[in-house]
Amino acid sequence: MRRGVILLSAVAVSAVAAIAAFAQLLGGDVSTQDVTFRGQPVTGEQIALGQEVYAQNCASCHGANLEGQPDWKRRLENGRMPAPPHDESGHTWHHSDQDLFAITKLGVGGVVPGYESDMLAFREILSDEEITSVLAFIKSTWPERQRDVQARITAKDGGGS
Repeated sequence: MRRGVILLSAVAVSAVAAIAAFAQLLGGDVSTQDVTFRGQPVTGEQIALGQEVYAQNCASCHGANLEGQPDWKRRLENGRMPAPPHDESGHTWHHSDQDLFAITKLGVGGVVPGYESDMLAFREILSDEEITSVLAFIKSTWPERQRDVQARITAKDGGGS
């Protein structure tokens, strides 16, 4: 019993530390970030929800700090690619909002038929609002340059559609 309480306390302290680290990374007041999704501004509440949903559903593969799996550019023994980082060092910001949403909802294989990936399809796990919030959270961590480039890619791919 005591061991379980200690373990639960350690998990809680780790979660609080991760939230504090993300808040510092985001510059504190995430509501002031210039973040959009499909051309629409997102709110601090969406970003906060996205941070929580990311921690619960994405961090186990993509890293608590969005760092991805080690050696993420090299195929695993099963031929699949490791989970990439979602910070500015990865390629997430090279994709439009529409593509990121579809990949998250349908999995990579649902967007690129025949492509085998360890990426889950989250359509049965997360609501569209939760997926949008996770993507808003991820985008809120990028420097302005990456957000600007990604916004242009989104606009070219149909913008708010």
